[in-house]
Amino acid sequence: MNFVYSFFNQPAIIIGLIAFIGLVALRKPIDKILSGTFKTVVGFVILSQGGGIISSALEKLSPAFESAFQVQGVIPSNEAVIGLAETLFGAEMALIMAFGFICNILIARFTKFKYIFLTGHHVLFMSALLAAVLSTIGFRGTELVITGSLILGAVMTLSPAVVQPFYRKATGNDNIAMGHFNAISYSLSPLISKAVGNKQRSTEDIKVPKQLSFFRDNTITTAIVMIILYVVTYLFAERSVAMELSGGDNIVMYAVMQAMIFTAGFVVVLHGVRMMLAEIVPAFKGISEKIVPDATPALDVPVLFPYAPNAVLIGFMSSVVGGLMVFLILPFTPLPVIIPGLINLFFVGAGVGVLANAVGGIRGTIVGGIFNGALITFLPALMLPLLGELGFANSTFGDADFAVTGILLGQLGVLFSKAGIYGILFILALIFIVGSIIKARNNKMPEAEAK
Repeated sequence: MNFVYSFFNQPAIIIGLIAFIGLVALRKPIDKILSGTFKTVVGFVILSQGGGIISSALEKLSPAFESAFQVQGVIPSNEAVIGLAETLFGAEMALIMAFGFICNILIARFTKFKYIFLTGHHVLFMSALLAAVLSTIGFRGTELVITGSLILGAVMTLSPAVVQPFYRKATGNDNIAMGHFNAISYSLSPLISKAVGNKQRSTEDIKVPKQLSFFRDNTITTAIVMIILYVVTYLFAERSVAMELSGGDNIVMYAVMQAMIFTAGFVVVLHGVRMMLAEIVPAFKGISEKIVPDATPALDVPVLFPYAPNAVLIGFMSSVVGGLMVFLILPFTPLPVIIPGLINLFFVGAGVGVLANAVGGIRGTIVGGIFNGALITFLPALMLPLLGELGFANSTFGDADFAVTGILLGQLGVLFSKAGIYGILFILALIFIVGSIIKARNNKMPEAEAK
């Protein structure tokens, strides 16, 4: 059981195994198999370490941000919920993860929904949520594991499918998909962006005067924007808080260095993405040709960042604005106050920025980012009472799909008990059956027209 949990908690190993299987299926020589496998793993580790650097820098910004703007409340954190969930439902989580992944592969193999979800830590988070919510409805033992696995496998397949039309616009192909449980944000934000924006005015075509041409370098732009954000936040924070965070160093210099660390993490992420994609996409052809025909790997959100680096920054900053707007409104509602989580706002906001820019340009990216920030701050406020009833005091997930899935299943359990959950499974089965029939007909129509 511990092996299963450890395996899914090491996404680099999962990605490497997938690359290995794909290369073996393609009957590549042993040197190519080893090279492709290890480069895929190393590329993902570089990506993950870059993400860790960004998260670490944002963790140093959050307390200063709370102090500077006098904010109090609950910060959404997937990791905080998982810490308790592992103690309460460790065995169930491990089994749901393992069988959920198998369900995902089977759905991709036998339906027209060809997405294989490869972001291991998000699979872990969703498994914890399902184990906790289903157990309160009365599911136990084998019934809990089977039901949780079926729902997990379905969500792992549908989440990338919902986002793919926008992902395709951003990347220009269907080689990869979104493996990050924020499909609601990643689909609604681009829809809003498309309605209000103009894709002809891309964030990547921003014109700058010749004397400011250095702004065309995304590394420089990111560094300057983050320096301004960090320095202003630290200067407005209470001196005692800023001094504690800086360890007694000069506050301004410490803020500047944290901004540079953030920028370095961003550059590392981009390098890791390029290295990993250079290996995983060709290797995955073995999976799609030999095991799951036409399969598409659904990878973590940073994979999207290189396609529109300016949009990454604009999406993040706009999401912060949206999160702050909801934060200011929540005290006037019966809901708990949620402090916008900068880590979630960056990663989800960055992904939304790239997707929104592809269909709505600069204006659409700003509006879509604001909507995203508002959504991923408001949804945790709705979910916090539910998690409190489950024993997760002052903790809530920070991603849209976790909140919607938890609230939906929880409410169905309250209204219809186990019958409501079985009803959801029936509806999911219909979606896959009817969706596959429609996709098959659409595929035949071009062939008929060609004849």
